[in-house]
Amino acid sequence: MARTPLDLDELVEHWTLLQVLVSGKRGATRMGFAVLLKFYTQYGRFPRGRAELPGEAVEFVARQVQVPV
Repeated sequence: MARTPLDLDELVEHWTLLQVLVSGKRGATRMGFAVLLKFYTQYGRFPRGRAELPGEAVEFVARQVQVPV
């Protein structure tokens, strides 16, 4: 099933982080925690796999936590 790309407003609304929540984490742990947290906040569950995570959302979160995708 094809999904439509997220626009900037959707990224900001659903994928913007509070830095204090991820400040104690580093590297890949920081990135993984942030993405799982935001997915759970939006959908009320954790993703079943990487395919459920929108690529543009992962890139958006990576820029926020300053970790490479």
